[in-house]
Amino acid sequence: MKKLVIGITGATGAIYAVRALEKIRELPDVESHLIISSSGVLNIQYELNLGKKDIYALADCTYNINDVGATLASGAFDTTGMLILPCSMRTLAACAHGLSDNLITRAADVHLKERRRLVLAVRETPFNLAHLRNMTAVTEMGGIIFPPLPAFYHHPQTLDDMIDHTVARLLGLFDIHVESPKWQGVVRRS
Repeated sequence: MKKLVIGITGATGAIYAVRALEKIRELPDVESHLIISSSGVLNIQYELNLGKKDIYALADCTYNINDVGATLASGAFDTTGMLILPCSMRTLAACAHGLSDNLITRAADVHLKERRRLVLAVRETPFNLAHLRNMTAVTEMGGIIFPPLPAFYHHPQTLDDMIDHTVARLLGLFDIHVESPKWQGVVRRS
């Protein structure tokens, strides 16, 4: 059983996290472990008109953001990796500087120190120099920075197509595969 930790923070793009949880729920061999920050809850309510309980219902296991004594706060809790989706610039900065002041940033720190996969779906543009330096620091520590930017090579017809494609790419980084169009190369026309 793969265990994927998902942190939802207050950046825009909560729909990506919801879709990822929905996709994981369909997979019998993947277990989701969810943490939502207080700003993440506010953003979910604003963007999706959903409550914390609605999102918790999509996860296999849920944790309080302030419970730094939870199993996720220890390297002894073996996981496939951690995805922070969406990842605020505040959370990025905390990860870059080892500030484990809540369960999301503590779990992220554990993933870095244990050399497990950590993916941050950062949401902020344009980037300032502090953002770029923090992304570099996390990358140098082994994390992956993945801004959830839409792709168009698969000719999406709807917003859902774009969201699903991005979520499939994110989950693929953890060797969790869901159906999604794959790049087939350029078809040359004669």
